[in-house]
Amino acid sequence: MALISIKDVTKIYNTERGRTVSLDNVSLDVEQGEFITLVGPSGCGKSTMLNLVGGLLMPTSGQVLVNDEPVKGPGPDRGVIFQQYALFPWLTAQENVEFGLRLQNVPKKERAERAMHYLSLVGLQDFANALPKELSGGMKQRAAIARAYAVHPSVLLMDEPFGALDALTRVQMQDDLLETWEKEKRTVVFITHDVDEAVYLASRVVVMSPRPGRISEIIDVPLAYPRGEEIRLSPEFAEIRARVWRGVHHHE
Repeated sequence: MALISIKDVTKIYNTERGRTVSLDNVSLDVEQGEFITLVGPSGCGKSTMLNLVGGLLMPTSGQVLVNDEPVKGPGPDRGVIFQQYALFPWLTAQENVEFGLRLQNVPKKERAERAMHYLSLVGLQDFANALPKELSGGMKQRAAIARAYAVHPSVLLMDEPFGALDALTRVQMQDDLLETWEKEKRTVVFITHDVDEAVYLASRVVVMSPRPGRISEIIDVPLAYPRGEEIRLSPEFAEIRARVWRGVHHHE
């Protein structure tokens, strides 16, 4: 049974300029513990698809199921991480991570323990008392990931979370994310514009074509985890990367 099931979903936006078909009859199943990346040119409906799973949007037709339940709105079973670091500037890193736990009425001692566990997992244990303005871009994004993990969602939805980072920090963050994912085995759906990132992270890459947004192909990435530099430099990686690149650029 798929953990996420997108069934014949169409999403139409009615704007002053007329109707825009953002997604056209899209179906996709994501299994428990999979790491899926979505790639495709701007306007192909990647963010729309993520927001439908997140419950921030409703489909015009079709159905989105998570854990066999129709998605009716946002919920703690789905953590969402955007490109902008969505941290509260007046709260410390630890308080930011505890925020969702407070909403769930987790007792104070357990909140602190869980926050420290996830801050350690992303390498921020020494920055628990730092305010966001005292953290670098990569650290802020790691704190946002820790916060999403702390509420124990079954699904992590990530919309270009590393898009604003410099190339070196980005590679480091990809490795950190995979390491955390392997320990925790959450199901991840991750949007990126970066073909290398898409292949390096994913067990499957979903290539989308624009207007109307459709899935044009799904490419398996049969590279073993844990992944490291030798995988990035391998001929197998280059071959899959070329397939994904052709898939994305063939439609532009």
